[in-house]
Amino acid sequence: MAENTLRIKPVVNTDRAALGRFVASRWGAVTAVAHGTVFRPAELPGLVAVRDGRLAGLLTYDVGGDALEIVTIDAITPNGGVGSALLTAVADEARRREVRRLVVTTTNDNLDALRFYQRRDFRLVAVRPGAADEARRLKPQIPEIGCYDIPLHDEVDLVRELPAG
Repeated sequence: MAENTLRIKPVVNTDRAALGRFVASRWGAVTAVAHGTVFRPAELPGLVAVRDGRLAGLLTYDVGGDALEIVTIDAITPNGGVGSALLTAVADEARRREVRRLVVTTTNDNLDALRFYQRRDFRLVAVRPGAADEARRLKPQIPEIGCYDIPLHDEVDLVRELPAG
């Protein structure tokens, strides 16, 4: 395998303990909360990005109805193509499952995520004012001040429609 090659593989059960620790280190707890739902990302289906034998990123998801919801996405090193590779792979997985939409929820402060998703054909579809404040009751580790010193109050939903193929 060439040096610096990125490989995406499905999460397997033997990955779960390490992924739980990884999620806790990145998200402040082993849980993530969106739209009033508490998720345990390390227990969900997911995709692992590996570069040079080391974890480069993780995407976890949940499937319901006609949508695949991205619960978490993390790249160890930003702007290196890992997030894009994970999104491409999860879109392929959605098509394999005959799911028509990718959905993701982020927060009002997460300008980097909003930029990332919109540049990859996701559209803003909803803002839930106060939803992050409510989520804080389920996960007290959610900070009151988020990225760029922006007060963290609201959730923002984005959707990417997947063409038939």
